[in-house]
Amino acid sequence: MSTLSGQPGSASSRVRKPGIALAAGDAHPQLAQDLARLCAATVVPTTVSAFADGETRVRIEPDVADADLYIVQPTSTPTNERLMTLALIADAARGAGAARITAVVPYFGYARQDVRKGAGEPRSARVAARLLASAGIDRIVVLELHSPALESAFDLPVVQLEADELMLPVVRAWGVADLAVVSPDAGGLKRAQRYASALAAPLAVVAKTRPRADVAVALQVLGDVRGRPCLIVDDMASTGGTLAEAARALLEAGAREVHALFVHAVMAPGALERISAASVRRIVTTDSVRVAPDPRIQVVPIAPLLARTLARLAGRPMEATDAQRS
Repeated sequence: MSTLSGQPGSASSRVRKPGIALAAGDAHPQLAQDLARLCAATVVPTTVSAFADGETRVRIEPDVADADLYIVQPTSTPTNERLMTLALIADAARGAGAARITAVVPYFGYARQDVRKGAGEPRSARVAARLLASAGIDRIVVLELHSPALESAFDLPVVQLEADELMLPVVRAWGVADLAVVSPDAGGLKRAQRYASALAAPLAVVAKTRPRADVAVALQVLGDVRGRPCLIVDDMASTGGTLAEAARALLEAGAREVHALFVHAVMAPGALERISAASVRRIVTTDSVRVAPDPRIQVVPIAPLLARTLARLAGRPMEATDAQRS
């Protein structure tokens, strides 16, 4: 059972209005607490548990009638349960009379299945988006969808954020000279171009094939990386195979060293080991999903970015908090 108790200021059984009211699912309670602190938000105590047969059970404790409610729930592993929990919290809040419901989903699962690649395959991203809309969600805040074109899968407004402003200062602080920015595949080229432009660095791409799902085979490096340190930029690491194959291809092409940056650490067991074994020197990601502490990986908090966004969406300036100074 997961419960986010009310702080600051949620001892009352009725949500304060106006202002930001925040409810948390079970996927990332620490992110919800950090966000509540930065936004000075009223926290709605929300309980997530299960019935004896495994069905998810949720309950919102206080009166949320007329509230502007933000539900924090990335749909990380187990994706099906996280998605259903989000939908159930939204339905409970809608039934309790919330005036507006915004889902804060830093990592949105099912984003890799946005088109039918063959007969008999679903458009999973669209199905997931429709589920959330049908549960009463009015708007969704996401961090770097797998493909920007995925916004078209939603029948509700999407606020898509980029992690550049969080990650670029970290890369600059490394003080690595002559850095080359690398996209591990053609699909991530636009993201890598943003980083290359901001860092005034040359751009390269690793051509690859996918013989089957979650398996990547690097083919060749397009661009001059010989003698340079390289930064691989990607939206997520799942199995770690794409990053590992790209790192090996870069080193074989003469790169001096390889670093990796990815936004979402949706890493399956063994993924971090696979990336480290490919001689990747530095690994940096965000806490868009919960990341277990590990000395091999640097985790950048996203709460300041989300706090500024929620304050803007709520239509009021933020107080002088750490979120403004980040």
